[in-house]
Amino acid sequence: MKNAVQVGFWEKLARIILKNRIIILVILSALTIFLGYQWKNLSMTYTEANLLPKDHIVNKQYQQFLDKFGEEGNLVVIGFQDPKFFTPKNYAAWNELMTGLKNSKEVDLVVSLNDLKKLEKDTVNEKFVLTPFIDQKKALDPEYLKKIQYDLFHNLPFYEGLLFNKQSGSIRSAIYINKALVNTPERKTFILENLVPKIDKFEKTTGVDLKVSGMPYIRTINADNMKGEIGLFIGAALFTVSLIFFFFFRSFRATFISICILIIGVIWSFGTLGLFHYKITILTAIIPPLIIVIGITNCIFLINKYQQEIKLHNNQAKALQRIISKIGVSTLMTNLTTAIGFATFMITGNDLLFEFGLVTSINVISVYLLTLLIVPIVYSFMSIPGERHLYHLNKTYISTLLNFVENVVKNKRKVIYTIYGLLLIFSVIGVSQMKVSGSLIGEMPKSASFYKDILFYEKEFNGVMPLEIMINTKHKKGVMKLSTMKKMDELQNTIAELPELSKPVSVVNLVKYSKQAFYNGNPEYYQLPTSQEQTFILSYAKNATKNSKDNLMKSYVDSTGQYARITTFMKDIGTQEMARVEKKLRSKIAEIFPEDRYEVTLTGKALVFQKGTSYLVDNLIESLIFAILVIAGLMLYLFRSFKMVMASVITNILPLCITSGLMGYFGIPLKPSTILVFSIAFGISVDNAIQFMAKYKHDLIQSNGKVKKSVFSALRETGISTFYTSVVLILGFATFTLSSFSGTIALGGLISCTLAFAMFANLLVLPALVLTFEKKKAKKEDLENLEG
Repeated sequence: MKNAVQVGFWEKLARIILKNRIIILVILSALTIFLGYQWKNLSMTYTEANLLPKDHIVNKQYQQFLDKFGEEGNLVVIGFQDPKFFTPKNYAAWNELMTGLKNSKEVDLVVSLNDLKKLEKDTVNEKFVLTPFIDQKKALDPEYLKKIQYDLFHNLPFYEGLLFNKQSGSIRSAIYINKALVNTPERKTFILENLVPKIDKFEKTTGVDLKVSGMPYIRTINADNMKGEIGLFIGAALFTVSLIFFFFFRSFRATFISICILIIGVIWSFGTLGLFHYKITILTAIIPPLIIVIGITNCIFLINKYQQEIKLHNNQAKALQRIISKIGVSTLMTNLTTAIGFATFMITGNDLLFEFGLVTSINVISVYLLTLLIVPIVYSFMSIPGERHLYHLNKTYISTLLNFVENVVKNKRKVIYTIYGLLLIFSVIGVSQMKVSGSLIGEMPKSASFYKDILFYEKEFNGVMPLEIMINTKHKKGVMKLSTMKKMDELQNTIAELPELSKPVSVVNLVKYSKQAFYNGNPEYYQLPTSQEQTFILSYAKNATKNSKDNLMKSYVDSTGQYARITTFMKDIGTQEMARVEKKLRSKIAEIFPEDRYEVTLTGKALVFQKGTSYLVDNLIESLIFAILVIAGLMLYLFRSFKMVMASVITNILPLCITSGLMGYFGIPLKPSTILVFSIAFGISVDNAIQFMAKYKHDLIQSNGKVKKSVFSALRETGISTFYTSVVLILGFATFTLSSFSGTIALGGLISCTLAFAMFANLLVLPALVLTFEKKKAKKEDLENLEG
């Protein structure tokens, strides 16, 4: 009775769709125009991905740091390693470049060789004064520039590790962008229209190769590259799936109908992003091509069923009604499982994944509805498909494949299970070798020029990823106590010994430089003052910074003098290495700073991202388990058979295991991009199992419970669609490997790999498991056939 109600609903829906064709097309057109208008709200993101929930302790600590010291990721560094730099021509070009940047409204501060300040003692006023390191009037003298080069590398230890590398001779400048603009579109304008042209001009004038880095620059160029790839993805995905679709169906009109549906799907996906005012990120950028790849499978199922019905009885009205009433429910279930695979990202507590999961799941269902409405309506206006349109249904290679599959399932199930077991063992060994990795630049294009520049800074200055230590002395002006300075210095010495971290910067550096200046610039006195020296040296320093815009360390002590900041930069190291560095730092902090007198926080973008990766991996594994349980629950509701659900789940977990094993063998780490693969792939791969099970259940009723007949009948009918959709999905996702982003390449490659294994699992393992689970019924059928 329940089944009759379900069938009646879908038949009624079919009649409504076919009777109201014009009205439905008008509504769809209006919706498309409305969502197309929402594109005006689209814009690229200007901030890094924060993988942690807002209320996570690590995010709270980072926010506390920002509240005290402001945005940390506002530094752009420009450097070079060229012995020919210290010539009048090259120095003049450098001076022009840096002066131009300094005068830009987007720039707060430039610390560069051309206007470097030297700390000197003013005995009359008992204070330190900042004097120019270079006399610009003498800058045309080559001998003077050589002297400047020597003084820089030998007499200014304060700037070593910050502005130069003494061993290699590398030099860099620091450009601090206005903190209020660093996460706005103005940053992009400054980088692309001001900074980059000035750098290009300098390089053409001098022949010196400049290395540019820093988070604002990396994020801007990265976003620009990402923007350029969106069109590539959409074009490549549309071309690939259309070409394969035409190869299978050999029908221009079927291909044209499908392309139109997919283009509308792209308009709707961008429109949804605009409607919600979501920014385009590295994840949301792949939603349109995802919708293209997923949407084409709906077209394949419906058009293939329509052509099969036409071949069977040549009645167009009956065929159109049946593709809605027969395929509608199973295709709805397949799209629901796919949508659930994406929707599980919404429970991770991460804003980026929430937006990705919400928009993708909405558009998966949207493209299903588009296909369910447009395919029968458009075909109803067309003539019945001719022989050439149906020719693909009789193709020899398809028949050969299905004959092979049927033979193996019928006679060699033990071989199937043996191979299944061996693959499982192979996978478990590979999984044991998997590693977790998380870094800010790990997902960025390795071929990009800025990536090579990052490697330059890792080699010469130990990285560009900021790591911050905030020290709360719990007393006003507690930072300037000599005891606190000594503790900070001891911690900085530990940081300096770690090869993964750069030379740290804090108020301690300025105090050391103050002592050097007090002793007339002698670099041997670059050290903390003794208790006897402290009073007059610090009084000189305080006098120097009163109402001074040139206070070098104003960003490293808060206005109350209670909070201090130690800044270092780190190399692009993996999660495990980062955890080791963090453990060593925390151990040293606990040893130096008593908890009752100091509160020390370890934070910064590098640490937040690393913690976010670990958090995300844990939560996405949970979301995958949740997706499997929810999809299994839906299938149980649909099929009312625990055995059928178990067969489907077991079949489609194997491809996930194999992919995990391959990741372990090939050293592909678990990271935000690769962990997404499993929920997406499972949600998609189980679709073919649902199509098979729906047909099997239908045939089981029609054949009065004959298991074997129903299994092979279902295999024959759904096998073609399984093969077609799998090939389209595999090659469709493979287009993501055209990306320059390693994360997107891994996502596309791994999903393609998983779906390839899923195709053979659904063609061989699934029907074999159904026959095994229904062994008693199958044997009974064989006995009845023998007796008959």
